[in-house]
Amino acid sequence: MGKFNSLQDKVVVIAGGAKNLGGLLSQSYAQSGANIIIHHHDEHSLEEAQYTLQQVKSLGGQGALFSGDLTIVSNIEALFQFAVKTFGKVDIAINTVGKVLKQSISDTTESDYNTMQDINAKQAYFFIKYAEQYMNNHGKIISIATSLLSAYTGYYSTYAGEKAPLEHYTRAASKEFMSRGISVNNVAPGPMDTPFFYPQESDDAVTFHKSQALHNQLTQIEDIVPIIKFLTLDGWWINGQTLFANGGYTTR
Repeated sequence: MGKFNSLQDKVVVIAGGAKNLGGLLSQSYAQSGANIIIHHHDEHSLEEAQYTLQQVKSLGGQGALFSGDLTIVSNIEALFQFAVKTFGKVDIAINTVGKVLKQSISDTTESDYNTMQDINAKQAYFFIKYAEQYMNNHGKIISIATSLLSAYTGYYSTYAGEKAPLEHYTRAASKEFMSRGISVNNVAPGPMDTPFFYPQESDDAVTFHKSQALHNQLTQIEDIVPIIKFLTLDGWWINGQTLFANGGYTTR
């Protein structure tokens, strides 16, 4: 059976696991008895990563830090090699890495485009590839997409546009990995109430985003974590899907 009855002693690799959604995931899985590989980007996020590791240990889990730029593909393979070396296996891989750019097409440079493609598409593709190669049978791979995939809007062409391939990567991988019992899914939150969101948005835009969802609020990371955990437990039969979790912000 592919269903995990418990997260006790499962090994969870979380890309971007130091802060915001990733940080809360690290702590939540640790509280359920899992061992956590907390990926963070570089020395600028080290303090936050160390804090999250401390929280993981205080909650009864074990953890370890991995630092690296995941747009460099060799670092993605190294991340999973580190997980296997540290804990002997990988059961669950969650990718929260992404970058938002709110900008018109006319103002977008080739450098802007390449950066957004590297962060939102390329690294997501190779995360799925190497997760499968280093993962146990019946593992779970979950990526964070965006509810903008079902929006009719301007200014997010390189963000939504470079997250869009993730849906087909996920469909293809879920079919290809089926013989090993590995599920592959996306969760697509609405705009989340984290520091990741606000630098791109004016006060008027924030007010508008809030007005489009239940209770006139942004997506809370506390509401996304249980959905991701559900996919690794009772939701194991969901495969190849993108779940839009956004309070009705967008739908399709």
